[in-house]
Amino acid sequence: MDISELLSQPHDMNPGILAPYLQGFAAQMASVGHTSLTISSYLGSAIHFGGWLEARGLHFADIDEETVKAFGAHRCECPGRRSQKHVSRAYTARVQRFADFLRQHGAIRAIADSTAETPSPLSPFRDWLLRHRGLAMRTVERHEHLITKMLPALGTDAGQYNAASVRRVILNQIRGCRPAHAKTFVGALRVYLRFLATSGACQPGLDHSLPTVAEWKLSSLPRYLDAHQVARLIDSCCKEGQQGWRDRAIVLLLLRLGLRAGDIAGMRPADIDWQEATLLVRGKGRRDVHLPLPQDAGDAVLDYIEHARPQVAIDRLFLCAKAPFRPLRSGMIVSGIVRAALRRAGIENPPTHGANLLRHSVATMMLRAGSTLDEIGTVLRHKSPDTTAHYAKVDVAALQQIAQPWPKEDRSC
Repeated sequence: MDISELLSQPHDMNPGILAPYLQGFAAQMASVGHTSLTISSYLGSAIHFGGWLEARGLHFADIDEETVKAFGAHRCECPGRRSQKHVSRAYTARVQRFADFLRQHGAIRAIADSTAETPSPLSPFRDWLLRHRGLAMRTVERHEHLITKMLPALGTDAGQYNAASVRRVILNQIRGCRPAHAKTFVGALRVYLRFLATSGACQPGLDHSLPTVAEWKLSSLPRYLDAHQVARLIDSCCKEGQQGWRDRAIVLLLLRLGLRAGDIAGMRPADIDWQEATLLVRGKGRRDVHLPLPQDAGDAVLDYIEHARPQVAIDRLFLCAKAPFRPLRSGMIVSGIVRAALRRAGIENPPTHGANLLRHSVATMMLRAGSTLDEIGTVLRHKSPDTTAHYAKVDVAALQQIAQPWPKEDRSC
């Protein structure tokens, strides 16, 4: 793609003060995989915006969110061959993206977003969770969100907290919630009270006054696919197109190593040691583990890298299949890939639809192949052996050996 050729195309308007930034904008769009046609349309919108600014005598200091909105609302009588007198939302969105580019390069001032600012009482709490507890960003954001909901009832003066007040707040908050949802509120408040106690902001021990949510631990059966369904799932990920190569590699990694969705989303190309055939997995609690890379999963990843992965400088292994190329935003995207694969495979009414279904399937298949619970816990990287014991419920052969016969009916009664 020749960016200079795109810029040399004749235009009906003069971009004015924006002209020096057009080449950098085009290069950035090309770096994330946009086609020449797409870049040309974005450049046309940016040039139109520059001409509109010049006609009104506006400069960089005048460009902000309101300026972009005014451009989108203006009745277009600008020079050119535009048949429409109004500017569409899609057209305005292109100009907004160009304005974001200008802001990133310091050409225009940043617009403070007051809604995205973290409440000042929680800033130290956020830092404590990240630095001292080693929690993942997603968990930190969840704790922040839940505590923000309870802060108005708790009050800002932590020195006034007592057992009765924190119990009253949490009981009012979780009333009517499902047990699993209620546990997240209790857990977030418990961690927050421990943080306040360590900093001396409140009296210690208040976390012990919080109620325990009644819920049987690991009471349900593991949800999994059988061997036949697993084979159908793998076959559904055909080697066609960028998305097909990518989805096949992801599904095989999930099925062979029991990875979590977040492990896939955060994986980097450098995490694979091709000489040693190992994969570095950055798991929960910032624990790094090297796992052996199975042959078929490794072949699928290599096929994706050689045939389908976009050649862009992004330090993530798996990227979105369509431009703009970017990392998979979160584990939810990986679960969506699994959901689509289940649909293609024709697996009707699966126990669940997310990536965790394949993790449970790995453990179940390993157990039925003769692996011990310790071996399964090592592969799944369980912190507690009690979590792995959950899968003993599906070991029918072992359970039959200890099952007691049903008592015979006493006919004398």
